[in-house]
Amino acid sequence: MFVRSGLIKKKPEWSDEDFRRHWLGHHAELAARLPGLRRYEQNHVTDSLQRGFTYPRGPEQLDGFSMLWFDSEQAMREAIRTEAGQALVADENHFIGDLRIVTIDQVEVIEPEADRSLLKRMSLLKRREDIPAEEFKSEWRQEHAHLVKRVAGVRGYRQNLIVGREAPKGHAVDRDGLPIDGIVELWFDDTESLNAAFASPKGQTLMTHAREFIAEITTFLVERHVIVGARG
Repeated sequence: MFVRSGLIKKKPEWSDEDFRRHWLGHHAELAARLPGLRRYEQNHVTDSLQRGFTYPRGPEQLDGFSMLWFDSEQAMREAIRTEAGQALVADENHFIGDLRIVTIDQVEVIEPEADRSLLKRMSLLKRREDIPAEEFKSEWRQEHAHLVKRVAGVRGYRQNLIVGREAPKGHAVDRDGLPIDGIVELWFDDTESLNAAFASPKGQTLMTHAREFIAEITTFLVERHVIVGARG
């Protein structure tokens, strides 16, 4: 499955309320019409505090994360060339001030329970400069995933390894142009369980390991909206 995520900042003249209303309403309706779209989620940023732990934070300030799933990159590009795709792009220009795109290699480590109301946190990861990309991938996918699964209170965990970057959308750049290496999605019951998870001994072990290969973790609480569920 080909997965693209948008790192979104609204136009400054739009209020938070108007931005969220438009994105969740009109824009979501346009996106849902894309041919070949298998799944689509919006994640509206509600909190940018570094909750749960003390860790160097990057400069990113975002209003939302989009995620779109297609069968392939070709299917995605064909969808954007359609009338529905062009209407979507025109609307992006209407209300989004800054839109950067990352292509991701996604792994569902702990699948969140779909029938429960859960708190979701998303984080941008930047690897240490002395850690090669392949070593970052190996440490994150193997040891770090194992350590997360041991932490009580984690209800869902998804790793999104960044394998392509566009900054702005449509303009391919290397890591220097968008120095983010991964996006984490974590689910908890509530903020209390989030804080308790990282304060626990296993949570502390997890963060000790993080310092071995991650330079910055920039966290956001988000409100998740599944616009298009999985389409077969």
